[in-house]
Amino acid sequence: MGLAEMTALGLPVPPGFIMTTDVCSVYYDEGRNLPTEVEFVLREEIEWLERETGRSLGKADNPLLVSVRSGSPTSMPGMLDTVLNLGMNESVASGLADTPAGSAFAWDAYCRFIQMFGEVVLALDPEPFQRARKSWGVAAPEVAIAMRQVFEEQAGQDFPEDPWRQLIAAAGAVLDSWQSRRAALYRSIHGVPDRPGTAVTVQMMVFGNAGPDSATGVAFTRDPITGVKEPYGEYIPNAQGDEIVSGVQTPLPIRSSGAGNSLQETMPEVFGQLLSAFETLEGHKGAMQDIEFTVERGKLWLLQTRSGATSTEASLRIAADMVAEGLLDRHQAVRRLDPGLLGRLLHPSVRADLPREILTRGLPASPGAAAGRVALTSAEAEELAAQGEPVVLVLPETHPRDVHGVHAASAVLTARGGATSHAALVARGAGRPCVVGAGDVDVDLEAGCFRVVGISVQRGSYITVDGSSGEVSLGNLELERPQLGGSFATVLGWADDIRQLRVRANTTSPNDVDAARTMGAEAIGLFRTEFSFLEREALSIMRQILFADDAEQRRNAVSALLPLQRRTYADLFMRARGLPVTIRLLDLPLSEFLPKSAAEMSAAAKSARIRTRDAKAKAAALSDTNSTLGHRGCRLAISQPDLYAVQVRAILAEAEVAGVKPQILVPMIASAREFEVVRDAVAGTAAKLAEETGSPPHYSLGAMIELPRAVMQAGRIAETAEFFSFGTNNLTQTVFGVGRDDAAAFLERYRNAGLFAGDPYETLDTDGVGALLRLAVERGKAVRKDLEIGVCGEHGGDPDSIRFLNDIGLDYISCSPYRIPAARLAAAQAAMELG
Repeated sequence: MGLAEMTALGLPVPPGFIMTTDVCSVYYDEGRNLPTEVEFVLREEIEWLERETGRSLGKADNPLLVSVRSGSPTSMPGMLDTVLNLGMNESVASGLADTPAGSAFAWDAYCRFIQMFGEVVLALDPEPFQRARKSWGVAAPEVAIAMRQVFEEQAGQDFPEDPWRQLIAAAGAVLDSWQSRRAALYRSIHGVPDRPGTAVTVQMMVFGNAGPDSATGVAFTRDPITGVKEPYGEYIPNAQGDEIVSGVQTPLPIRSSGAGNSLQETMPEVFGQLLSAFETLEGHKGAMQDIEFTVERGKLWLLQTRSGATSTEASLRIAADMVAEGLLDRHQAVRRLDPGLLGRLLHPSVRADLPREILTRGLPASPGAAAGRVALTSAEAEELAAQGEPVVLVLPETHPRDVHGVHAASAVLTARGGATSHAALVARGAGRPCVVGAGDVDVDLEAGCFRVVGISVQRGSYITVDGSSGEVSLGNLELERPQLGGSFATVLGWADDIRQLRVRANTTSPNDVDAARTMGAEAIGLFRTEFSFLEREALSIMRQILFADDAEQRRNAVSALLPLQRRTYADLFMRARGLPVTIRLLDLPLSEFLPKSAAEMSAAAKSARIRTRDAKAKAAALSDTNSTLGHRGCRLAISQPDLYAVQVRAILAEAEVAGVKPQILVPMIASAREFEVVRDAVAGTAAKLAEETGSPPHYSLGAMIELPRAVMQAGRIAETAEFFSFGTNNLTQTVFGVGRDDAAAFLERYRNAGLFAGDPYETLDTDGVGALLRLAVERGKAVRKDLEIGVCGEHGGDPDSIRFLNDIGLDYISCSPYRIPAARLAAAQAAMELG
């Protein structure tokens, strides 16, 4: 699509044609074979290209050479295969050697083609080809003979001299690459659908290695790291495109740096043409573009354009600037941003005031900072990550096959490559800090280390990578999060004007409230009270309550809990500073409070003034076989009413002091009658407090809908509940009958088999769980039209889930603080889709 658009805009694009994604579907339907009718059309298109260029495929005089490239609807940098210089054979090479291009160019192109064809089409080992090239040196007929011998020894067949056989095989290889392991993994990670597959582009070759006035490069219309409107990119003189994207050479900048080696300085006319193309493409696309180009003997050719992968900070700045420049309106700017990437702006950085031992410097290719243990292969990175260790993947350069290692790592460091190399693009897309082109890094796999100017860093040692500055430091440095503002605030302000869903925060402690406010939360949609019962002093008191032998001992222990509870809520309301707060009553199973070790059991028995064996007996009686569905939530209000009463009393008392009206949320409701019992108990505690203070406390009471039976009872529950909050984590668990922690054992197999579209704990299952949510909303609103309904499961921070939640008419979503910016943006996009 990009090539066709550039051609229509009058930009210099080598002529060619496209086999659409329909061909890919047919290819796989036919058992990875190109049908005869496709081959027939392909011959017709080649004949057209020969007429268009005045060249002939396979002819020694004035030969047509073509590239065979992939073209998926979604950009997948480095994941799909390409074959260059197709049409080369011994006769063509001999003919080209007699042209102004020269002998070295001709035989080099032939040697490159032999190796690339072998690697891409037949998956041959590249190492023997590289040894053959090195042993002969300058490309010549003898080198080509040696390369063909390597091919034939590995492949067990003659090298195909017929360009038509080459073309059919290359097209099949590009289509095959769609289902390669690396491509399938990339699609899985990035949510790219398997269909419709990839197109295949066949295009006249232009040569960046045709002499000193030739070059190949990658350019961005704006800086992809900062978003500044400045030309950004790299090029390599006298080289082909695979050399720059693979990262095997460290390239030169396109924009003048004062060193005299930039494209702007060495080819000023070409640089000017490139800037003109930038303006044309941005005006047409309304997005920052990532462009591949070749210069052949002073003439600029554009080979590809696509929306560029940027840091999130750059994306926000570009969106804001393009609105100011009139290229986009606010709705378009908001619509084009990816909510899933927004949290990456919140990546930490190395604390500026810390002393550090700089090990090396490279090119800053993907922002943020991370520390981790050194892994020297992608397999090592995966293994360490599986053990829960943070990992820094250190490689000479990355290859497409390293995509799994990059995603397993916390950060990436490479010795070679530029900011547009595969490592940089994949790391930036994955949100991993990345430093590339650190030329003094020497990786020694046999010794299990990498070296930098005499310093040896062993596998497993800690280093810190700063992808914003390009610095790599020894040790595990302390990180800090950035202050937000500027374009971030501007674009999210536009999103807030558009969205309908309110966005709240899920918090576990009062400290989380500070982060929630910073991220733009409109309220605290869920305050989990469990932590306040698990602090050391509170936990000791809880064990006294559970192990108490008589009523007075229990009352005394409960009374001791009250000031601790009040302290928690006083801190909460103070930090909330007037934000509405929803507090979920104790939901943790009683078994979680029981002593886990013999020493803890002995200490708990002593504190409760009972024998250890009696404490063990009480603990056994309180233990759950399945704590997830056991003695927890509102069941505690009925079996342990004084525990809920002390919590409600503390909430209401501190709310009166703070002058706020809290929303109190009752968890694990299964029936309307169950909720009514808890409602009456809460009302009784409130009445007692009113008698003592002379002022009735203000609060609202809601039901947490997280069990299928509560959904079916939603209409009846709404008769007494003032609001609903969906607990989609538990609802998913009870609908699927799969514990979240247990799902990992088989979930990936289910996804690979197509049984699950994705992880239902990450993205809401709209067909099952979603259908229940819709039913509960309908039944609840039918009884009480002003019933406030929200979701406090972490699905409230997932962009795909937010679209559905907006569609079924929820009032708010609530998620963890650092997911709030993405939720705000996703809610705005959902409103535009619905509206």
